Amino acid sequence: MAEDIFFEADLSKEEKYKRVVKQIAALVEDEHDLIANLANISAVLKQAFNFFWIGFYRVQNEQLVLGPFQGTLACTRIPFDKGVCGACYTRKETIIVPDVEAFPGHIACSSFSKSEIVVPVFKEGKVQLVLDVDSDQLDDFDETDKQYLEKICSQIPL
Repeated sequence: MAEDIFFEADLSKEEKYKRVVKQIAALVEDEHDLIANLANISAVLKQAFNFFWIGFYRVQNEQLVLGPFQGTLACTRIPFDKGVCGACYTRKETIIVPDVEAFPGHIACSSFSKSEIVVPVFKEGKVQLVLDVDSDQLDDFDETDKQYLEKICSQIPL
């Protein structure tokens, strides 16, 4: 099992993602506990990219329930029809929000969050989890984040 992540600080975002994808694949390869994997994925991404907040919400009892995360306190339960996470679940697609204040129905778990990306995690065509990443900078996420976060989410053994 890998216990540390390694990359040079001057790498481009894409190069950093390429390395992180490989390291996460190695982390989850022999581990079958979902919570352990989600916790380690959150930690690796937080350490590699210093995101303001990163974590998972699990589908439970007709709502999204907080799972492993890195960052400040978070909303514990999110209805499927609320916020960016609920929209991601409902639409079954990654959502990039350049300015969370402009997103209808945004849930402000932290006033420091300025932009957000939320990625669905599927099993047999159904959303089982969403990966939620917040930045304290406006317009901080792009297609590179989308591409690689989706790849990371596809590696999660459910």
